[in-house]
Amino acid sequence: MSQVLRLRAEDLHWRSADGEIVVLDLREQRYLAVNSSGAPLWEALAQGASAGELAIALSTACRIPLERARADVERFVAALAAESLLAGPGEAPEGPGGR
Repeated sequence: MSQVLRLRAEDLHWRSADGEIVVLDLREQRYLAVNSSGAPLWEALAQGASAGELAIALSTACRIPLERARADVERFVAALAAESLLAGPGEAPEGPGGR
């Protein structure tokens, strides 16, 4: 079974705007932006998704080969993890204030 990845629940608020994602990270006191290619991944991570599900979503949304989507997802997830934007193991799913 694949690991379910999700955005962290605390101190992270976001909105979709014109196909992109605008993020307010209260923990680090910063604004972030996710472009239109990353937006479907961010939205899927808000609900919880495996890396495979993310790759399929990206491949479909951006009409790119699945292998390329897998590599792009790996980089995207690694970048989010480096910025502490993903939930840790056992962390509760995003609550109503997250979005």
